[in-house]
Parts: sequence; structure tokens; C-alpha cells
Amino acid sequence: MKRLTYISQAKPDLSMSVVQDIGEISARNNHRLGITGVLLFLDGVFFQILEGETQQIEQLYEKILSDERHINVICLKTEHHVTERMFPDWAMKMIDFNQYDDIVIRPVKSLLHTLSESHQIIEKYTQPAIAKIITQGLNPLTIPPRMVEKVIMFSDIVAFSTFTEVLPVKEVVELVNHYCTTCTRIISAQGGEVIKFIGDCVMASFDATQTDAALHAAIEILQQFKLMRQHAPQNDPLSLLYTGIGVTQGDVIQGNMGSALKMDYTLLGDAVNMASRLEGLTRQLPYALAICANFKQHCQESWQFVALGEHQVKGKRNSIEVYSIDDSNTYQNIQSDQLAALIRQRLKIS
Repeated sequence: MKRLTYISQAKPDLSMSVVQDIGEISARNNHRLGITGVLLFLDGVFFQILEGETQQIEQLYEKILSDERHINVICLKTEHHVTERMFPDWAMKMIDFNQYDDIVIRPVKSLLHTLSESHQIIEKYTQPAIAKIITQGLNPLTIPPRMVEKVIMFSDIVAFSTFTEVLPVKEVVELVNHYCTTCTRIISAQGGEVIKFIGDCVMASFDATQTDAALHAAIEILQQFKLMRQHAPQNDPLSLLYTGIGVTQGDVIQGNMGSALKMDYTLLGDAVNMASRLEGLTRQLPYALAICANFKQHCQESWQFVALGEHQVKGKRNSIEVYSIDDSNTYQNIQSDQLAALIRQRLKIS
């Protein structure tokens, strides 16, 4: 058997009558499926323990994840090979803690609220891949490393060190957050996933079949920052926010890496390093987007590629062919040293 424990939040407009219906319908269905458990409810927070045959629990949890009556579903614990039920007599016992207020119940109420709040906070610091694994009821630490083909994207702010020299800390943080938010929104909308933020750098990945989606994301990012520069006042840092983007495709290792104290579920390999190197090359190229030959070959749509010649990059014995896209948004008409001088001039810093 399998036992699964999860916590979630009810939609704001969910009435108590609907909550009661959930408990009653669950009890009937679970009895038919041989599932037992308990459902606790308090101030919009659901806490549920389910136990039964593995296939039945997994099918039920899939339905729970897609149920629109609640949000922020987090699997707290999954137990496999369970031999004894905790709730053998309860097909689904529902307990509404809103009805109780004695001294014994108060710590339980506090615990449920703390669990809900802490997991929402942790989720903000967790990359989507890990959040998805946890939501599915799996332990990320048990996922073995594997070789996968991925599209890798690196996006970085041009002349960022100059911004840090001339802007107050608060404005630097606001600039980075604005940059990361814009990149993340566009990458996610195109089906990609932000792997990590490295200072002012955004590292993202797409599945190997999403080559064209990655290009659309890169061009849209460049377009968005171009529009920001055009509409922002001259003394606004956004008027000087440029970015370089490098995109590659290749085999990478995906899995847990780190130490006993700090783990990171990430991607590692030559494609990752190459994307970073290509992004760096944009500082000396007339284009803000640089892609490798392997990535170019996997594109399916009719793109207007521009050959930028062969370039030597760190870590590669031989030079590599670099390309970009012939698009008004990819063309870069300012060098990083010129931008640095402009940042100091416009922000009134000598």
C-alpha cells in the first residue's frame, strides 16, 4: 500500500457547504476504492492523509492536483510499501477545525497555518522542476542523475557592474528583479524553465523539441527590453537596460549535485558552458543574440540566420561557428564600454 500526505489552500470563494460536500463525496468514493484517510480543514487550509493500494492513491492524487477548488497543492510526504493503515475505519474522516477553539486544538491550528505558509515561501526559492517533483509525491533526493538533450539559454545584463557602482542597493535589486521577472515570464510562456539565477544572469532550459520556442523567447526578451528603453525616462535605469543572450543545444547531465549540506538539482555539461560563453561573446558582436551551429540545425521554422564567423571561446580547442537572427530586435548598436559611460553620464555619476 501507499500513504500520501498533502496540504493545499481552498479557493477564496469556496463555501463551507462545498467543503462539507467534498468530505461526504470523498467518503463514498474512497469506500468504493478501498482508500482510507482523514481530511482536516482550517481557515482555507486543507490537510489530508490518504492510504490505499498504490495505483488507486496515484489516480486519486492526479484528480486532486487538477481540482480547481484548491490551489498550492504540496505533497508533504509519500510512504511506499505501507503494511498497516493508520485510519482503517475511516473512508474519509473530515474534521473542521473552525468549529473548535479549545487549548488543545490551538497548537494544531497554528501548525497547519505554519506548514502552509512555510511551503509557499520555500516554493519561491525552489526551481519549477523540484516543485513539480515534490507535487507529484516524489522525493527529489531519490531521483537518479541522467543524460538528457536540452536547449540551454543564458541571458545576462550588459554593463551590470557599472549599475552596481552608481546605483543605491535598493535600485540595483529592483533592476535585477525587474530583469529576472521579465525573462522568467517570457521563458515560461514559451514552455521553458528557469533553472537558476546567477547574480544578474538567468539560466534556462527547454526540451530538445522546443528549439523554435527558445528562439521566440530570446527575441521576445530582447524586444521587451528594447521597448522599455524607448519608453523609460532618460534618468531611469530601465532606459539603459540591455541584455545579451546565448543559446545552445546538446546533451547535459540532469540531477542532484552539491554536498551533504547544500544540494542543487541542475544541469551540467558542455552545452551549459557553451551557452554561457556565447552570451559573453555578444559583448563583442553586433548582435545581442548568439547561437551555435548545432542549435541552428535543429530549428524547424524559417528563420533568417546571420553567420557571425568562427570564434574562439574558453574551454574549446577549436573555434566554433556562431550565428544570430536577422531581426531588428537582435541587432546591438552599442558596446559595453560605451554603455558603461552612458550609464555614468545619465545617472549623474562621474
